[in-house]
Amino acid sequence: MRHVLLAASAALALALGSCQSPGSGDPFVGFGPNPELAQPRTGLIPSVGVPEVVGWPANAAPQAPPGFKVTRFGEGLDHPRWLYVLPNGDVLVAESAGPASRGDKNSKGVRGFFQKMLMTKVKSVVTSPDRILLLRDADGDGVAETRTIFAQGLKSPFGMTLVGDTLYVANHDGVVSYPYRTGDTQETGPGAPVFALPGPPINHHWTKNVVASPDGAKLYATVGSNSNIGENGMAAEEGRAAIWEYDLATRKARVYASGIRNPNGIDFEPTTGAMWTVSNERDEIGNDLPPDYLTSVKDGGFYGWPYSYWGRNVDRRVKPQRPDLVAAALTPDYATGPHTASLGLAFYRGDAFPPAFRGGAFIGQHGSWNRKPLNGYRVVFIPFAGGRPQMPPQAFLTGFLNADDKIQGRPVGVIVDKRGALLVADDVGGIVWRVAPSA
Repeated sequence: MRHVLLAASAALALALGSCQSPGSGDPFVGFGPNPELAQPRTGLIPSVGVPEVVGWPANAAPQAPPGFKVTRFGEGLDHPRWLYVLPNGDVLVAESAGPASRGDKNSKGVRGFFQKMLMTKVKSVVTSPDRILLLRDADGDGVAETRTIFAQGLKSPFGMTLVGDTLYVANHDGVVSYPYRTGDTQETGPGAPVFALPGPPINHHWTKNVVASPDGAKLYATVGSNSNIGENGMAAEEGRAAIWEYDLATRKARVYASGIRNPNGIDFEPTTGAMWTVSNERDEIGNDLPPDYLTSVKDGGFYGWPYSYWGRNVDRRVKPQRPDLVAAALTPDYATGPHTASLGLAFYRGDAFPPAFRGGAFIGQHGSWNRKPLNGYRVVFIPFAGGRPQMPPQAFLTGFLNADDKIQGRPVGVIVDKRGALLVADDVGGIVWRVAPSA
């Protein structure tokens, strides 16, 4: 009976969603420093693509450009979301999913029903493994031979960063630390608390990343919003939709930048040292609006959420309006397409890839569930010159959707390993992919 109800619900969602005009079929619609913005459109329920998860066939892999090969660095993993490469080349993998949420208006009513049903269908609602694995490729053949449980008993772990002999891990409600010596394969306990971040009871966007500043003096942590556009009340958004800064010497934390709906990936541009992030934008105003984005992050900067998008384009649904904050909103640097769910970010500092890739940004796009046609489900590359993103973007790793638009995998975290290859966490596929030059 449950399957019958789900099927009926999916059919109803598809029927209702089909009443809305589909979005552009251009895979790079809404990309670049000056994207064309569609007119906002609203409806009873979000646009839906009703994608089906089928997984990867045996020996199948995503497609990279000519001159590259794709291998399974690690497989049979349990919802791998984020990656970190240790100095000796070992790879940490955060196996994680969201915690239970209470009091979230997004989970109620017609929209909440369809959202939960669809998120379950695309394997985004699973029990969190709450652990970090360590993968080791001792012989350097591009495949990890050993797998150990590095840490467990965590709370929806996500970001990881090493400063000296201390490893920091971002749980869904704060950052904890472990002592680390090169070659360690296991830690004990849940970690020592370092600083708290906004978390439950709602914790709508639960993923928290943590990175260290280039000089190792500060930590930066991402905190997504507690809603789509503030419908849980702005009191529930205190300290959220923001990037936090924590000074390791003074042990003081502050909001570094705000109005960023759901930042995840953070990295520092190699030539300027400037902080950049990618963020997911709001839903339910159309298949082609607004674009997710990649942007430099200014200390004290406000990027619009929830009152405006892409700079000062006012979202009329938000009550009360805040024209004072809209007037201060910064326009992001580079749009990465509507509903692509841009999550991972890594600048290429290696020397194994051809020169055209040096200094550019790889972005893991987890993919849409609320857009027709589906969008994202790939790793894109954005070239940089003079510290600035350039056109055109490149679809670097594709095939996560098969020829029938069924989901084989969903890319999340991206990182460059010690030998200059790109690693990609595929949470639905349960695989860490490795992309390296073929010769």
